[in-house]
Amino acid sequence: MSKETVLNAMKMAGKPLSAGDVVKLTGLDKAAVDKAFKDLKNDGSIVSPVRCKWEPSVK
Repeated sequence: MSKETVLNAMKMAGKPLSAGDVVKLTGLDKAAVDKAFKDLKNDGSIVSPVRCKWEPSVK
């Protein structure tokens, strides 16, 4: 599923990423990345350290 792909790409990058960065890294469709970001934000898997950039949360 795209949620896992997006989260893995963010972990591998090791820095906060925008949705556009994730699209470039994964090759996924922008709409799929936006949906994954929404789901990941809702379940607390990603956090935003700076505006419009996201990174995996430390659980």
